[in-house]
Amino acid sequence: MILSLEYALIGCGRISPNHIVAAVENNLEFAALCDIETENMEDKILKFNLPEKIRKYRDYKELLEKEKPALVAICTESGKHGQIALDCIDAGCNLIIEKPMTLSLGEADRIIGRAGEKGVKVSPCHQNRFNKSILKIREAVEKKRFGRLFYGAAHVRWNRGYEYYSRAKWRGTWEQDGGTLMNQCIHNIDLLRWIMGNDIVEVAGMTDNLNHSYIEAEDFGIALIKFSNGSYGIIEGTTDVYPQNLEETLYIFGEKGTVKAGGQSVNFIEEWRFADLLDDPEEVIANYSENPPNVYGFGHKPLYADVIEAIKNDREPYVTAEDGRRALELVLAIYKSAAEGRKVKLPMEKCAALDFKGRFDR
Repeated sequence: MILSLEYALIGCGRISPNHIVAAVENNLEFAALCDIETENMEDKILKFNLPEKIRKYRDYKELLEKEKPALVAICTESGKHGQIALDCIDAGCNLIIEKPMTLSLGEADRIIGRAGEKGVKVSPCHQNRFNKSILKIREAVEKKRFGRLFYGAAHVRWNRGYEYYSRAKWRGTWEQDGGTLMNQCIHNIDLLRWIMGNDIVEVAGMTDNLNHSYIEAEDFGIALIKFSNGSYGIIEGTTDVYPQNLEETLYIFGEKGTVKAGGQSVNFIEEWRFADLLDDPEEVIANYSENPPNVYGFGHKPLYADVIEAIKNDREPYVTAEDGRRALELVLAIYKSAAEGRKVKLPMEKCAALDFKGRFDR
């Protein structure tokens, strides 16, 4: 039985502290860091009091040649996730990949196929699935407490300004990021699809760039979704809210139940109403709500714990590579619908964020 896993982190930018803390708290053996900027690695070593013996690499391919980590986390620009993931899989590494898993359905399919061939685990970092609030809602769905699901609604009403985008030139580009739906909203989009039944018939979307002329992609998107089980979904995402983040909410409406999750990253249960009266709504609201310090929430630690157990016990992670592809597919379907002015049928075989380059050029 594996007692300890060697771990490496590729990409030491904005989201990396959440991964570092999760790795440390799950007792991973920190072997290596990789970033094209040496100061980013030095900064993280100092801030998190990491062992001095950690090796530092500016080229991830050199890391893969010299190290044999059992688990690698990829936290680079979104557009680089796919190729790095494929190279890591070829080196026999299990993976946690920051969202989105990749920006191309073709690349996502190659990751899924290659991981199966090599026998490694791949888990996209959709950490909000581990929120207490979301786990409680998922349990209610699995126990069929809602009865027939009518519709769900996911809203992300946030603010991002010039300072945010100027700190990293890849943000808001079609090649390396996508827009607000792909970056800021994909967690909630993932939750909506997962909770409402996964299988989608068609999507109708509209997107625009209303207030960020200095980025290529959208800062506003809305969509209507028809699921194969007869339920519907509504998505609203924006980074145009003045003057700061307002809310992220997820509503689920069913024949016998109504639920609302809210807060910074759907960490709070704000409404809990079921016809079966199996639990006290006030107790559920009190016991299944958390107050995270930022929009990233508390989900990284349990996601890491799950992936470690999946590696040790040779099972699938709770969040699979197929789940990451589904979230990506839904965002790309909204993009395609908006660009072509028509409903888009699912499943989709081929589509990539780069297909929409020039969409909002002025």
